[in-house]
Amino acid sequence: MTDPRTPDRSAAALAALAEQTIELPSWAFGNSGTRFKVFGQPGVARDPFEKIEDAAQVHRFTGAAPRVSLHVPWDLVDDFGKLAAHAADLGVSIGAINSNLFQDDDYRLGSLTHPDEAVRDKAVAHHAQCVDVMRATGSTDLKLWLPDGTNYAGQDDLRARQDRLADSLQQVYALLDPGMRLLLEYKFYEPYFYAMDIPDWGTSLLHCLALGEQATVVLDTGHHAPGTNIEFIVMQLLRVGRLGAFDFNSRYYGDDDLIVGSADPFQLFRIMNEIVAADALRPDSGVNFMLDQCHNIEPKIPGQIRSVLNVQEATAKALLVDRQALTAAQQSGDVLAAHGALTDAFSTDVRPLLAELRESKGLDADPYAAYARSGHAERTARERVGGTQASWGA
Repeated sequence: MTDPRTPDRSAAALAALAEQTIELPSWAFGNSGTRFKVFGQPGVARDPFEKIEDAAQVHRFTGAAPRVSLHVPWDLVDDFGKLAAHAADLGVSIGAINSNLFQDDDYRLGSLTHPDEAVRDKAVAHHAQCVDVMRATGSTDLKLWLPDGTNYAGQDDLRARQDRLADSLQQVYALLDPGMRLLLEYKFYEPYFYAMDIPDWGTSLLHCLALGEQATVVLDTGHHAPGTNIEFIVMQLLRVGRLGAFDFNSRYYGDDDLIVGSADPFQLFRIMNEIVAADALRPDSGVNFMLDQCHNIEPKIPGQIRSVLNVQEATAKALLVDRQALTAAQQSGDVLAAHGALTDAFSTDVRPLLAELRESKGLDADPYAAYARSGHAERTARERVGGTQASWGA
């Protein structure tokens, strides 16, 4: 076994990790649950301003989470300029703006793919509202997950739905200002079960290529069939320059939205290995790393802190891969040595390296323990009394 912790590789890893940032989802700071029950927790945010405050706590202790992704209409406020200023005062900024096409009765048979043009127009107009929010907050990314699909064969014409989708997406794309991006997400099943209208990365990519350079694919790690080689998809999208963003979570069976790296940390490492190999970890690479999780039974802020730490650990291990040895083994056909170059890095305890990074930034070496000692959870539980706690859908 080779030791991947050589001084040169460790120094390079520290430099790269110092620049890595991970965007947080506002909805992770509200109550959430399953279709059976939403469990409330003391001190949960009651409005978008308090969600931003909680997200800022994650950044305060990790130093790696400076952006907060918003959801429209869940995070609607009267003055988005005021919300953006509030974020800036807390040392964070507004990230992607997420649209919502799954909570309106008119969308029962689809939104951007609906047979009725009036419904499609309504869905496009919603994205115009989202673009207005982007302008008010300084956001540059409009993220669109399309929940449209069918439950039964023959329910609708599959090709006609794709044609309607292409037309609707062209209208949404035309709303963007220069410098803005459309991030197009996919999901192979749910909420519909016979056919989703954007079920996979290929469908998303085809639509993005037709739209133009400001359209890129979003990869949610929970949106694939069991056994899918996600790192292969990452490689292909990077290869053609169309991987715009990640939604990081973890899963056992479906889109479980668990803490990233909790179910299969080796998969997260393999994904980050492809990112590092393609030099896509750079801040100017165009790839936005974001969490998309719902913390149903665990506390919200600690759940997000743990998620950030897991991504950092997987990234650090990927940065320690001996690329020279890996390439030599691949070219010579030494299968086990090539695989060993990855497993050696994956087996490395990178926590001391990350502790060194945090201390160099003036942060506590253990963000999770530091937050627990801060008293923030107890303080918000005392102060956030009255009002309505934010929850799924609000």
